[in-house]
Amino acid sequence: MLVLASTSATRKALLDKAGLRFDIVSPRLDERGLQADALAAGADGRDLALLLAQAKAEAGSRQRPDDVVIGADQTLALGRDLLHKPAGRDAARAQLERLRGKTHRLHAAVALARNGQAIWSTIETAELTMRAFTPSERDEVLDLEGDAILSSVGSYRLEGPSIRLFQTVNGDYFTILGLPLLPLLEALRDHAPQLLSPGN
Repeated sequence: MLVLASTSATRKALLDKAGLRFDIVSPRLDERGLQADALAAGADGRDLALLLAQAKAEAGSRQRPDDVVIGADQTLALGRDLLHKPAGRDAARAQLERLRGKTHRLHAAVALARNGQAIWSTIETAELTMRAFTPSERDEVLDLEGDAILSSVGSYRLEGPSIRLFQTVNGDYFTILGLPLLPLLEALRDHAPQLLSPGN
C-alpha cells in the first residue's frame, strides 16, 4: 500500500489527480525541534526541506512499516531568511510586503521510506518574483483568498487569486505546490511499480 505521511490537502489532491490510491497518516514527529536543530547546525532552506521530507517519510514508515510511505516538505527562502505559514491576516499582509518586488525561492522535497528507512529522496527549487503591487492590490487579493492563504507558506496560492501579485515564475508547477510529482512518479516506477497499477 502507498501511504502519504502528510495532512496537506494540496498534496492529497495532487496524488488523487494522478490516479494513485493511498492512505494518509499524520507523522509523529517533532518538526519544530528538528528544524531548530538543523538551523542551529547551519542548514539552509534547501537542506531543511530535504531533511524534513525524509524525517516525515521515516516517521510515517515506522507507523506503517510494510508500506511505501511518502514524506514531503517545502520551505520558502527570501535571501537567507525563511518564511513560514502566517498566523493570521495581519501576518499574511506583512509577509506579502516583505516579498513585494523581490525574488524568493521555494524548495520542495519529497522522500520515500519503507520499514522506517528512507529509500529515495529528491529536492527541486522554483524561483518566483513578485510585482511591486500596490497596497490596494494586496488587500484585494487577501480578501479574495480568505483563510486559504493561512495554510500556505509565503501567504499566497499560485493556483488562486494570488497569481495577480506575480511578475515571473520559473520552476515546475508541482514544485511550487509543494510536491515534486514527476520525480516522485518516476521513483515509484523504480521502487514500487505495483503501486501504480489499477486496483492497488
